Amino acid sequence: MIELKDKESGAVIGSITPEQLKFLVDKLEEESSDDKDYYLNTTTLDALANGGIDPELLKLLRGALGDREDMEIEWSGA
Repeated sequence: MIELKDKESGAVIGSITPEQLKFLVDKLEEESSDDKDYYLNTTTLDALANGGIDPELLKLLRGALGDREDMEIEWSGA
């Protein structure tokens, strides 16, 4: 499993599958080929929802964002 963390606090958000990670990698902007972090906000999550994101992954990310305007997540373990 791949672990997602809140980049600012280091808090673990949860675990995702390799397929869920592939979706994020395919849909979100990477600054380099070895980039392991992503910026999220409600607009991004809405776009992912319309783009076929796994419902459990969307729930996990919306829960992590909570009432904040934006956040950065990072992943490890793949």
